[in-house]
Amino acid sequence: MGGHRNECCDGGGGFDNGFALLIVLFILLIIIGCSWGFGGF
Repeated sequence: MGGHRNECCDGGGGFDNGFALLIVLFILLIIIGCSWGFGGF
């Protein structure tokens, strides 16, 4: 997207995509949980 995808973790090839996907899923979980009311953190 921007060109510097390896600025935080520049040691893995497929690790970046998997880690970014996990972070996105985790953020979506937090947003959905908070909007539903059972995300107390």
